[in-house]
Amino acid sequence: MRQEFFDLQIQTKGQKLYDFTEKTIRWIKEKKFNEGILNLSIQHTSASLVVQENADSDVKKDLLNYFDKLVPMDNKLYTHTIEGKDDMPSHIKSALTNSQISLSIRKNELLLGTWQGLYLFEHRIHPKKRRIIHHYIGE
Repeated sequence: MRQEFFDLQIQTKGQKLYDFTEKTIRWIKEKKFNEGILNLSIQHTSASLVVQENADSDVKKDLLNYFDKLVPMDNKLYTHTIEGKDDMPSHIKSALTNSQISLSIRKNELLLGTWQGLYLFEHRIHPKKRRIIHHYIGE
């Protein structure tokens, strides 16, 4: 059995979905992982991880619009507002999505669907430095 860690840093520029699929695949190929599980974990409570379509950019726009309507940036709705109008909405959006994702690896390939990609879903409106821990367990 083998375990490896990779600490991926992503500099965001505000609310958006940031594709990090290729960086993850490159790490898997470089390490020559055969078969196992990859756990992704984001180290923040105001951003999240999603597996989402990577072919049509309208999907990302629609997701952003939907979440902004579902969780509006209106401080009158929240008690926790110390960091600005995106503070509590960012935490709620993060709670509605994922802070961890586990994926399978087989024969040095990350098992994603044809139109699937890995995204950091930034919920803050200002730039942030985000950290995604990759933890591989396998052979």
